[in-house]
Formats: sequence, structure tokens, C-alpha cells
Amino acid sequence: MDFRLSRDQTDLRRGVRELLAGRFGREALRAAVDGGGGLDRGLWKELGEAGFFALRLPEDEGGVGLGLPEAVLVFEEAGRALLPGPLVATHVAAGAVPGAAEGTAVVTEVSPEGLLPWRDAADVVRGDAAGAVPVRSVDPLTPLHRVPGAGGAAESVTVLLTAAEQVGTAAWCTDAAVAYARQREQFGQVIGGFQAVKHLCAGMLVRTELARAAVWAAAVTGDAVETAGAKLLADEAAVANARDCLQVHGGMGFTWEADVHLHLKRAWVRAALVLPAGRAAEEVAAAL
Repeated sequence: MDFRLSRDQTDLRRGVRELLAGRFGREALRAAVDGGGGLDRGLWKELGEAGFFALRLPEDEGGVGLGLPEAVLVFEEAGRALLPGPLVATHVAAGAVPGAAEGTAVVTEVSPEGLLPWRDAADVVRGDAAGAVPVRSVDPLTPLHRVPGAGGAAESVTVLLTAAEQVGTAAWCTDAAVAYARQREQFGQVIGGFQAVKHLCAGMLVRTELARAAVWAAAVTGDAVETAGAKLLADEAAVANARDCLQVHGGMGFTWEADVHLHLKRAWVRAALVLPAGRAAEEVAAAL
């Protein structure tokens, strides 16, 4: 299977990265964290106008007319930028919920794990949210409610796009660790010259590329088992890479001012929100 991107796909990925860098760069990220993590409706509408939510809708329905492979590229960039909000749920609801495609409506969804993100900021809640109670979220940019009695299976597209976000975090952590290792000096040389640090960074790259290949493959085949396997690999890559990135940064990485902990916390939440590791492994094992 040829995973080389077409020129249009490369341009799409670059365009989304530039859009998010300009509209939700580090200063905006830290402002959102320091400001209590509220949802930026202006940014949400801009995403809608840029086609973020209507990416897979047919053109005759007002969408962009692209497919799932392009969507995973876009959501990987969203994960890299730590873009907050129920992005996947709103994207999946485009075409079914008025305003979702245009970014004028915020849609969230009760996960089969009984977690409901961004309940208070959403215009539409999909699923039975009766009895939802707020719970403390480890991620300052993902407010959560817990819904008793939830169950069922997550939609395959939801699982895959969440996995794509995890790949974005894994890639960001790899790049951040490598950049820091190239500039931080100890004992008269940059720490990137030490074998132990080289091994950490190499392991991070391998996890990222393996998870990315699995996500891209599942986007092409649409196979539910491959999607479960991709989520399993992407969760592992995101969490493990964030931890290794912390280790490369040393004591500085554990400070509130560093962004590494934000990626680790978001990775934990994504891993628990949709098809967690235990259930993903069961789905893959059952198909063997």
C-alpha cells in the first residue's frame, strides 16, 4: 500500500497547520489554559468556514467532498496543536445536525465509556445524558461529565479520528524532544549527543510512524478491526511519547510553564474517552 501523500493532501495538511499556528499558536493555547479552558466560539466558526467540519460532506450538500484519508490528516494537525473542543463529535455530526458543518453549532456526544466532554459548552448533546454529573478532568482544556449507564460501541469514524489526534500529540512530543535535545547542554555538550537520549528520541519516532501508518491504513480500508488496532497503537504512542518527552526535558518538563504535560494529559483523556486499550485489544484479539 502506497502511503505517499498526493500534492493536494500535502497542501491540505500544510494549510491546516498554518491556519492553526496562526489562530491557535502557543500564546493562544496558554491563554486558554490560564483562562479556565472556555470554548472559543469565534475560532469554532472559523474552523467551520475553513471546511474543518464539512470536510467529508459531498459538495452538493455544501461540503468539501473529501474522504476519510484527508480527515485523518486534518485531525492529526488538530491533535498536534492541542486544539480544544468536541472536534470529532461536531465533525461526525456535520450534515445531520444543523449548524455543525458551518461551525455555528457545537456538538458533543456521550461516549460508550460514560464520559461526556464539553457538555456545558455544547448546543447539541448526542446520546442519553440523563444523570450526567461533572467530574474533575486531568486535562484543563477538556471539561468532563460522567453519565451512568452508558454503553454500546463507538462509531468507527469517531475512533479513527481520535486516533489521528493521538498521532498528532505523538508527533509533537517527538519534535519537541528532539529540538530540546539539540539545544540543552550538559557536561560541555548538547544532551542529544548522549546515547540514552538518542535512544529515547529514536523510540518516539518509531512509535509515531508505526501509529501513523496504522491510522492511514485504517482510513483507506475502513476496516473496524484495523481501526481498533490503530487506536491501540496511537494511544500507546501519544502517552509513551509524552512521558519520554518529559524525561528528555528533565526537571523543566515537569513545570506548569512547559507544554509537555498538556499533551500528556490530553493523551490520557483521549485514550479513556473512546475505545480504551482494553476494549481495543479485545476487538483485535477476537478477529485473530
